[in-house]
Amino acid sequence: MQEGKRQKQVGALLMQELSGIFQRLGLSMIDGGLISLTDVKVTPDLLEARIYLSLFQVKDAAAVMKKIEERSWEIKRDLAEHVKHQLRRIPLLQYFHDDTLDHAEKMDALFRKLKEEKPPGEGDA
Repeated sequence: MQEGKRQKQVGALLMQELSGIFQRLGLSMIDGGLISLTDVKVTPDLLEARIYLSLFQVKDAAAVMKKIEERSWEIKRDLAEHVKHQLRRIPLLQYFHDDTLDHAEKMDALFRKLKEEKPPGEGDA
């Protein structure tokens, strides 16, 4: 289903505010890995927000997601403080690991491997 205008506006607002909150709380770097917000999807009733996080050079993704979940009350409190004049209700925040980057790296490695295995002069177009 396609997102409505208000959903996109709220999603963009949450993305901007959450990015700043993650930096202020020191959640953009955990265990030597980089955490960045890739997307925020809001339900049509604006009561739930799915926050997608990209984890770069993180050894244990599950542990990092657990740390973020443990501090979710703190994140929501800061978010409420920043958007209280723009939103009537603060949405329920759900965090998801966005593994798109991992899939892209695997595909790239597969393509490189196929290219190396291909005999020279075959299919050079």
